[in-house]
Amino acid sequence: MRVILAQPRGFCAGVVRAIEIVERALEKYQEPVYVRHEIVHNRRVVDDLKAKGAVFVEEIDQAPDNAHVVFSAHGVARSVVKAAAERELPVLDATCPLVSKVHAQAKRYVRQGRGLILIGHAGHPEVEGTVGQIDAPVTLISTAEEVGALDFAPDAPLAYVTQTTLSVDDTKDVIQALKDRFSNIVGPDTSDICYATQHRQTAVRDMCKLADVILVVGAKNSSNSNRLREIGLEEGLPSYLIDDASALDPSWLEGKSSIGLTAGASAPEELVEEVIAALRQLGPLSVEPMQGVEEHIEFRLPAELRRR
Repeated sequence: MRVILAQPRGFCAGVVRAIEIVERALEKYQEPVYVRHEIVHNRRVVDDLKAKGAVFVEEIDQAPDNAHVVFSAHGVARSVVKAAAERELPVLDATCPLVSKVHAQAKRYVRQGRGLILIGHAGHPEVEGTVGQIDAPVTLISTAEEVGALDFAPDAPLAYVTQTTLSVDDTKDVIQALKDRFSNIVGPDTSDICYATQHRQTAVRDMCKLADVILVVGAKNSSNSNRLREIGLEEGLPSYLIDDASALDPSWLEGKSSIGLTAGASAPEELVEEVIAALRQLGPLSVEPMQGVEEHIEFRLPAELRRR
């Protein structure tokens, strides 16, 4: 069999930053650090941080007094920030800078007097955090079909922002439907869309031209990982989302000679390597990395965690 490795795949800069914030906080403070929600959507990452001393909680009131608290990469609502401030808890904000940028854009549109539309998935932590950051009503939609039901005048001043784990391709039909229906609507430039989401989706589309089956390493609750699997299906290939090598089903590979392998933005490379090792147990294997975008973006850590 031939394994074709997508490029890029796995960790993005926002995930790397979030994990490093927790690790450096544990190193600096030498005591448990409390993380609100999963720092990123991956069980291996969460378990590794737990082993180092991180404690994961869903609400701020689950953290003891004086505990150092980390906000996850997905961002949090203002009510969460306020709850931590009222208890004077020292906070380290691991919100991805690209998510923070969406928050800033949304607030700016609201200050301009525009009604705000958020393109995203209901229930996703990033969406909940974005809605909770805005001191105004936010209308959430996820499909172009929902645009027709929006209760705004055709010339109402409106604006839209998008969940960062949706790519330009994911949102283009919804944005076009909004522009077709509303004459006074604005939104961020496509260059503001999360680079990592777009790069990983483009890599999978390219990989589908070479593979017979697609394997995506990522968590079931990872929006971007699920989308990578969906793209494989859209391209007409059997596609599977697996947490790790233990979820690999050899029957998926029967009659297949080329396996496309990628990983969501919150999946560590070690999981990809373990899947390759499991595939080697099934027979002779060649591994061929694809040509693709090389990502060199790094996000700055909070000042208190930067090393001299």
